[in-house]
Amino acid sequence: MNSLPAFPARDSTPTGTVTVHAFAIPGPAGIIPMRLYRPAGVGLLPTVLYFHGGGFVGGGLDDADVPARFIAQACPAAVLTVGYALAPKRPFPAAPEDAYAAALWAVAHAPDFGADPLRLAVAGDDAGGNIAACLALIARDRGVVAVSAQALIGPMLDPSMTRLGDATRLKSDLTAADCADCYRQYLPQLMQRIHPYAAPLESRRLRGLPPACIATAECDVLHVEAERYAAELIAVGVRTQVARFADVTHAALRSHLPALEDIVHFLRRQLALPLPSTAPLPAG
Repeated sequence: MNSLPAFPARDSTPTGTVTVHAFAIPGPAGIIPMRLYRPAGVGLLPTVLYFHGGGFVGGGLDDADVPARFIAQACPAAVLTVGYALAPKRPFPAAPEDAYAAALWAVAHAPDFGADPLRLAVAGDDAGGNIAACLALIARDRGVVAVSAQALIGPMLDPSMTRLGDATRLKSDLTAADCADCYRQYLPQLMQRIHPYAAPLESRRLRGLPPACIATAECDVLHVEAERYAAELIAVGVRTQVARFADVTHAALRSHLPALEDIVHFLRRQLALPLPSTAPLPAG
């Protein structure tokens, strides 16, 4: 592997069959921390950009470790996790613009980490699912980066909060109050809550988006809006698969083995890779 970023690497650690390389790239308003997860001894790979959860106001690269390792090993793929800007210090549109900068960097530097610049997917959980979905919209609109697939895990897609499930009935670990607090900090201006790069469900221009895989949890107030988004995509002809996982909470979904296996099979189909046998869940 050649030199990766313009910044020096902070850490490069082999773990099992996946090597983890931490570095940073320049972003629109500062550096963007990133990690590369790459399986050992594999040739040219597709790239998956993965965005962690945390409600737009918290979380970090460590929170993406389990899904990133699993996808890297089981696809296989070069997985880049992205430490995008967090509110309230850097509210919208800082996070999706960081995501777009990471996508541009990934395509430009794909040969440096043994990846194919023409096979790029995006994925994320919670707020990271929103960032991934919005990046797919931005990439389509700007026409510079081509995204082949999007995988959304329990995504936050509706800042209007008009499609939330009932937390008590669902025994949800996430509540409407939690969501309201996150959106208040991420989208301080009311008009931002209907911007398609913050609220994909408000977009009336969903045609031409890449195929989607959407995983939801039964015990999660967000499953209603995520499944509504799947229906909206299907209605305009975007190839979409959606699955709700029984007895799973919002927090547990990102490391739920059946959900991760669904996502891996989806990514392999969209990125033209042969279907694998089941891979073990990496130790988290």
